[in-house]
Order: sequence, then C-alpha cells, then structure tokens
Amino acid sequence: MFALELGCGYGRVLEQLLPRVRMAFGIDTSLPSLRMALEYLERKPSARLACMDSVRMGFRDCVFDLTICVQNGICAFAVDQLRLFREAMRVTRSGGLVMFSSYAPQFWEHRLEWFELQSAHHLIGEIDYQATGNGMIVCKDGFRATTADKATFEKLAFSLRVTPRITEVDGSSLFCEFVVP
Repeated sequence: MFALELGCGYGRVLEQLLPRVRMAFGIDTSLPSLRMALEYLERKPSARLACMDSVRMGFRDCVFDLTICVQNGICAFAVDQLRLFREAMRVTRSGGLVMFSSYAPQFWEHRLEWFELQSAHHLIGEIDYQATGNGMIVCKDGFRATTADKATFEKLAFSLRVTPRITEVDGSSLFCEFVVP
C-alpha cells in the first residue's frame, strides 16, 4: 500500500502510517517542517518527503491507495478547498481512500495550545490573540486556520460526486472520508 499525507509537517502522522504501509509519502510547503520530519522519522527508507503544493502535486494520476490531509490541513493551507479535494482524488487510485479532518469546536483550547507550540518553534508566525477566536487561529504573518464543519465536508464531497462518511472522533476531530470511484 502506498500512502500520501498532505501537509505532513514534522512527520508525526507519517510515523504512524509507516508500520502499516509499504511506502509513505509526505508533502509540505514548509522546508523547516520537512527538515524536522527527516530527523523525526530517522530517515526511514519507507518514508519519502517532498516540498510540494497540495493543489499542484507532481505525482501521476492514481498512484496512492490512501491520501490523507488530517489535523485541519484543509483549513490551514490557504488554498481552494474544492481544488484540494479534486487533487487528492486525482492522485488516489480507483477504490482508494481519501480522508480529511478538521478540529471539532469543543477542542478549541487544545487546538490553540498546538498552534502556540508551532509558533514557538517558528513553524508559523506569532499568534494574533486579538484576531484569534470563534474557531479561527490568526497569526501576525498572515497565516490563518479555520475549521470545516459537516456541511462544508458534504458540499465538497457532493461537488465531486462522491459520498462522504463523516465521523466525529473523541470530541476532537471531524473526519470526512470517501472512496474514489
């Protein structure tokens, strides 16, 4: 099985995929994050990393069995969400699984702590606490992350004529997954 993570950051999700797949690919637009991932993943041969934009990937069509974009990437990439869904489908084989997630509203305090940690490591800019709130994280460098709700996921999936399965997990995340036709 070949898996792809969009917005892999420093590799913590990739690390969980590695024992379960033959090859795990992680892409991110942040070179500092990818450097951290190299170290974090201890340069494992079944992990591949690339600096790549998630809406203009350099992969052929139908390469991956699983394409994931978790931990709110859909709302933090500053890209057209429909285009992101479409590109994820393009690189995933027929019968393969595409999965996106966003944070659940009740997870706000933990989510803010996570972004504060990323800011402290200079992976994102300094948080603008006056503009941050109501489900949105705003940084002084222009970075912003919102959340996607069930209706947003349904609209995106239905636009691509796929049927999503949407599940809330542990009160922290909302997952949208679908099989590529």
